[in-house]
Amino acid sequence: MTRILVTGALGQIGTELAAELSARYGKSSVVISDVRKPDEVDGKLKFVSLDVTDSENIAKVLVENEITDIFHMAAILSASGEKNPALAYRVNSDGTFNILEEARKAGINRVMIPSTIGVFGPETPRINTPDITVLRPTTMYGITKVNAELLALYYRDKFDLDVRGLRFPGIISYLTPPSAGTTDYAVDIFYHAVQEKDYKCYLKKDTPLPMMYMPDALNALIQLFEAKRENLRHCLEYNVSAYSFTPEEIYGKIREVYPDFRITYEPDFRQNIAETWPASLDTHFAKEDWNFTPQYDLKRTVDDMIMNLKRILIHQ
Repeated sequence: MTRILVTGALGQIGTELAAELSARYGKSSVVISDVRKPDEVDGKLKFVSLDVTDSENIAKVLVENEITDIFHMAAILSASGEKNPALAYRVNSDGTFNILEEARKAGINRVMIPSTIGVFGPETPRINTPDITVLRPTTMYGITKVNAELLALYYRDKFDLDVRGLRFPGIISYLTPPSAGTTDYAVDIFYHAVQEKDYKCYLKKDTPLPMMYMPDALNALIQLFEAKRENLRHCLEYNVSAYSFTPEEIYGKIREVYPDFRITYEPDFRQNIAETWPASLDTHFAKEDWNFTPQYDLKRTVDDMIMNLKRILIHQ
């Protein structure tokens, strides 16, 4: 029987991933965990408190819950990592090492670890960025994620642990409110438009970044989880994205629905981060190895975001 542990299950992706996994494999097959306790949790989903920097507790949780597979989603993201680099290092590097080591000891079948476009840096080709290229990030988040990619590769080659992952671009979702991440403007802008508020963007209007809609992100992660191991050429290095756009381009799409919506631009420290990341990604390895095919283009994403946010924010 499959028994999946999701770390960082109260984060942006973890929250929706846990729901999707329980829908696909059954609620009894999913155990969710986080360092903080949820305000509420689906009564049929088991929650355990777990700090990934505590290796003894990880080992205990794996054994007591008969875990067979892990989705390791716990991480400190880019903007938060720059505010507290020591915490980012402990969670992202020490935490990932602990997960891999305890998974090895426990004989876990598969460990899924998402990576990020944050692993790239100024020397990386920015257009159609390949999977295997220069990795010289300028943020603690990116540095720790490069470390995670290399650790995963080491555990795969040294101990035959089945570790898999992909590099997420910016993720757009209506279910989780935006935080202060570098790509979160692409969520926050929708909240402002639907609530008929002007928006102040912290990136320059002409800053292109790769993005994808949350349903495609979840499907990509689970597709990779279910793929045959012998078909996989990479470990955590698979690039995925659905499209790229600038703040001005997404603003233009939203104005087709809200013509009175207004935006201003006041770049902050996140602009410096964004300029080290790719403008577009080469995703052909993901397509060839495990049939990655996004279903949402930009128009469909915009339409779905607006429809659902109107339902949530206005018609509650």
